[in-house]
Parts: sequence; structure tokens; C-alpha cells
Amino acid sequence: MLLLNREDIKNSFSMKNAIEAVKEAFVLYTQNKSVVPLRTNIQVPKHNGTLLFMPAYVESMDTASLKIVNIYPDNLKKQLPTAPAQVMLINTENGIVEAILDGTYVTQLRTGAATGVALEYLANPDAKIGCVIGTGGQAATQLEAMLSVRKLEKVKIYDLSQERLIAFVEQMKEQLKDYGVEIIPATSSDDAVEGADIIVTVTPSTRPVFDGTKVKAGCTVSCVGSYQHHMQEMDPAILPRASKIYFDSMEAVLDESGDILIPLAKGIITKEDFTGEIGNVILGNLVGRESHDEIIVFKTVGIGTQDLTTARAIVGKAKEMSIGTKWE
Repeated sequence: MLLLNREDIKNSFSMKNAIEAVKEAFVLYTQNKSVVPLRTNIQVPKHNGTLLFMPAYVESMDTASLKIVNIYPDNLKKQLPTAPAQVMLINTENGIVEAILDGTYVTQLRTGAATGVALEYLANPDAKIGCVIGTGGQAATQLEAMLSVRKLEKVKIYDLSQERLIAFVEQMKEQLKDYGVEIIPATSSDDAVEGADIIVTVTPSTRPVFDGTKVKAGCTVSCVGSYQHHMQEMDPAILPRASKIYFDSMEAVLDESGDILIPLAKGIITKEDFTGEIGNVILGNLVGRESHDEIIVFKTVGIGTQDLTTARAIVGKAKEMSIGTKWE
């Protein structure tokens, strides 16, 4: 069995690799070529935590996976990961666990890559200004994915914690300097979204983190953070303004995400307003952006197929490069 930690993965696998792996995941999922039970969700209110268990199986790859990811927002105060996780990759020819990977980083990669895929197909090609709201554990890969698919000139970052915001901006300036983009702290949420061609929200907020009436025409919005019924980082005002609303998995979003369930319950939108899954855009079965001025929304909660294809691709690269620790 191969053990791969964060550094092993970083040394063998790029965001562009992750985006290609997640494209494959979305296509497999939409074609019903993967088995993805809805994830098991166990609440731990005593510690403001959530335990998530996400299995997946792809017959054509003879591969299954199980991700254990635990969401603990208060870990920020303890300087611990807010989403500690492991991914097990299983060879379904014999049932043997082939690899165990740092699931925190796999999750960061594949979640960022989901936004990257959506922006590749839905964002205006000439997008110049980006916005990221939230600076937690998922934010860095969201930003890198954005920069991997569009040549942006400036990205504005916003977080409720000024200290965390400044530290994140400085870290990203150094980490992503090769992209040649100006990364700056925003003074407010309104400042962050003003003029933005791309907006990514990645928070566990229970109330909207931006004003949907201030989003410019032509913007593409990817809402990533809210993954439970009571969470709502997306301003529902953006939904009636959007010409198209896409999901990673319509079933998973309608099972979990307050960003969509709350506006549905209030009658702000109906299911007839949904365009469909991003996998069908990749396959050419659904149209993507049709005009420069369309506002397009993408909502993702994550599906196990993403973990499977990403972990499988990482293991393949690591073996090619003889990276990782073998556990006999």
C-alpha cells in the first residue's frame, strides 16, 4: 500500500492535473457510470463538528474510494485543518486498499478543481477581475484554480477576520507569484464583488456573504462553502438575475445545500430555473455561456467521484515518479 502525504502530492500533482481529473469525474457521474451514495453526515454539536463519509465506485476503472472528511470550523483557532481527512483508494479486482492519501489536500485540490472546471466552461474568456470571499483551508486552491483557467489581472480577497485576510493575501502573493496577478485585500464584501468577472465564495456562513444586487452583468459565481441545509453564503438575490444555474450534482445539492434549498422553500426560484449539471456541459449536451452579459451561477457540494478520480490520478503520477511511502 502506498502512503501519500501533502508534500508527496504537491511534488507530483498540479492544479491543472486536478482540473482534468475532476472533468472526468463530472462526466462519469452525469453518465451514471459511477456509484455515489449520498454521503453519510454525522453532526458533533458538542465540538461544532461534522463527520462526513463519502464512498464511490467506478466499474470501468476497477476502483473504489472512501473519503473520511471531518468539518471543524473552530480548528482555525487551534491552528489545525478545518477539514481533516483521509482518502482510501481500493482496487476492486481484489478488494485491497491500494493507497491512503492526505484527504485534506485531496479535498482542497478537487474542490478547487470543481470551480476551475466550471469557470473554464462558463466564465467569460476575457475575464480580468476575480473575487474570493473566505480565506479558510479551501481558499488557496479555489484561487489557484481560478488563475489556472483565466488570465486575470487582479483578484480581490475578503474575510471577516482582518488578521487572517492580510496573512492569506501575503501567502498567496508568494505562493502564486508565477501567475503574474495582483492579489489585494478588499475592505468589505461590497468592495470585493464590485467589478468582479468571477466570484468564488468558500465559507461556512449561515447568511449571505455578498450582495447579489451588486454583482455585475457577465459575472460567473461559484458558491463552494455551504454544504448543509442551514448554511447560506449565496445571496438568493443573485438567482433570479442568473440566466443559468448549474450544479456538480443536482441530487446532492438538493439533498444538502441551503444555498438552493432555502430560496426554493421561499419561492424565490423553482426547479424549472435549474439548467443542469456541469457534466452535461462538458459532454456538449447542455449549452454553456451564450452571451457576454449573462450572469451564471455554479453550486457545488462535492461528490465522491471527484475524490476517486483525483486520488487515482495522484497515485498514478506518484508511482511514475517513485514518490510516497510503501507500507508493506
